[in-house]
Amino acid sequence: MSVIMVVYLTGPALFTSIARVLADPDVDDFVIVDNGSSEADQARLFAISQTDDRIRLLQGHGNIGFARGANLGASAARGRFLVFLNPDAFLERGCARALFAETTGRPSPCVVGARILNEDRSEQRGARRYEVTPVTTLLSFTHLTGLIPALRKFEIHLENEPLPEAPIKVPTISGACFGVSRADFRRLKGFDGDFFLHVEDVDLCWRAREMGGVVLFHPTAEVVHLGHTSLVEPFFVEWFKGNGLARYFVKRADSWPRRVLAYGLGPIIVLASVARPLMRRLTGRS
Repeated sequence: MSVIMVVYLTGPALFTSIARVLADPDVDDFVIVDNGSSEADQARLFAISQTDDRIRLLQGHGNIGFARGANLGASAARGRFLVFLNPDAFLERGCARALFAETTGRPSPCVVGARILNEDRSEQRGARRYEVTPVTTLLSFTHLTGLIPALRKFEIHLENEPLPEAPIKVPTISGACFGVSRADFRRLKGFDGDFFLHVEDVDLCWRAREMGGVVLFHPTAEVVHLGHTSLVEPFFVEWFKGNGLARYFVKRADSWPRRVLAYGLGPIIVLASVARPLMRRLTGRS
């Protein structure tokens, strides 16, 4: 089993995450794709890579984005099963094994997402979702589904729903931690490299379902995801997210009304996305 981690100016959480992966007895291959850490972190990553034969460190290629970095890591992986893990996410014991076990006998391609937890062990937003659309995205960004009862039918996030007893089919899971067989990842042709950061996971789930496969949320395969640890300015993170969403909606628009909607709402979605870090600063919300 291979764990693939794409690293870019993550901060101190990175080395805790790496230690948790190396402590997992089910992981026998660990590919770290360094898209551009600080010099100190690069040196520390290299030193760690020399202490464990399971680690293969890919450095020197520059910041090629998450999707292309993850594809690069997958091409170097040796395991038959791939677990993609964010560098600020901490594997809980048994998580990787549970993701792998759930793919047995499932339609191909099969993508299995972990249950993503906050530090207080509440379920994090985004681990299990309905369809991501232009309308639901705008309502999510503005939090109107929680403010106006008539709009609650457009809420796609399911973290407040009862936790299922067993893995269930969902349209979309979180890219913070998920598993897929290497064969299925190849069948999907990996992530779409035109997504630089964010939304590549939503696109992968959509393509898996379009190919007759299945996307699953696993309620007992858990990781603790810190989030907001990146040393990159939040404005740029949200810029890439907004542009990724706009691109995704255009990509999947299969009729002229949907194309009109995607092109029309695209600029608004980008603006709403980049406005979020400003609003966080003004309101003091994390």
